[in-house]
Order: sequence, then structure tokens, then C-alpha cells
Amino acid sequence: MEIRYSSRKTMSIEVKTDGSLLMRVPYGTSNVQINAFVDKHKSWIENRRKKMSLRSEEERNIKKLTHEDLKELAGKASKVIPDRVAFYAPKIGVTYGRITIRNQKTRWGSCSSKGNLNFNCLLMLTPPEVVDSVVVHELCHRKEMNHSKKFYDEVLRVFPEYRKWDKWLKDNGPCIMRRMM
Repeated sequence: MEIRYSSRKTMSIEVKTDGSLLMRVPYGTSNVQINAFVDKHKSWIENRRKKMSLRSEEERNIKKLTHEDLKELAGKASKVIPDRVAFYAPKIGVTYGRITIRNQKTRWGSCSSKGNLNFNCLLMLTPPEVVDSVVVHELCHRKEMNHSKKFYDEVLRVFPEYRKWDKWLKDNGPCIMRRMM
């Protein structure tokens, strides 16, 4: 267990990817206090270690996408996504610039201030409703370049099932993203 002292007021525990503990504690904290804190949070620590172990096992079993797979997905996305953008843009009442398909490890889509749209080719591994939810999300940024209530009101006006499919993407997206080489 690694212990880092600082001018903080509370103690915290981090379970690192290798299962070891990192404790952050205020200056002057005794070993007795640290051990008591660890004992108090023992079940949380074990649960975190189990989750991390399962995740690393899943990582080993995930079928990575090849360069050819990514090219195929990008080709499919280049046909599907522009059609969906063209379908939803008039419903939202916006224009857009260039549409680019990428293979990104962290984002599903983005919208620049100039109206250019970027989409992840991995969207082709999701249900069509997820593709639509991401397209609508990015197009709504043409009206609101933020994630305010006004922005989400517009997203939900155009795509009422947005929250359902956004949750699907939050639940399943990380596993899809981990398929990147």
C-alpha cells in the first residue's frame, strides 16, 4: 500500500489497476488511523478488486478489430451517417459543413464551431437508434454549443428516445471502444 501525505482534510483510497492500494491522507495521520480506515472500507476495496479483475479478463477476451475491419466500418459509416445527418438536419433546422468519419478511441462524435461533424466508425457496431441519437446530439450543437437544459430539450424534441439510447451507449460503448487495436 502506497501512502501519500498532503494538506488535504480527508482520507481516500484508490484501487490501482494492479490491485494495489493508494492512500491519500492528511499530514499527521497515524498508521492506526490509516489501518482503521482501510478496515472500515474492506468490502468496498474487495468489490473494486473483483470488478477490475473481471474487466481485465474481459479485455483479454475482447476480439480486437483489424485494420481491414476498421476500413470496412468506415466505408459503411460513410454511407449510413451522411444519410442520417441529411434526414435530421431539417427537423432540427440547422445546416452543417463537412462530415468526417474517424476511428477514435474516446469519442462517438463531435461538432466544430464551423459546423463540421465528426463521427466514429465504431457507431456501425451499435443499433441504428444509437447512430441516430449521436447524429441528433451533434446536430443540436449547431443550435447550442453546450450541454444545457435548452440543448437537451432540443435533442429530446427531435429524438424522444434519446435517453434510452444514450444509456445503451454509456453501458455498452466502453466495450466497443476497447475493440480498437
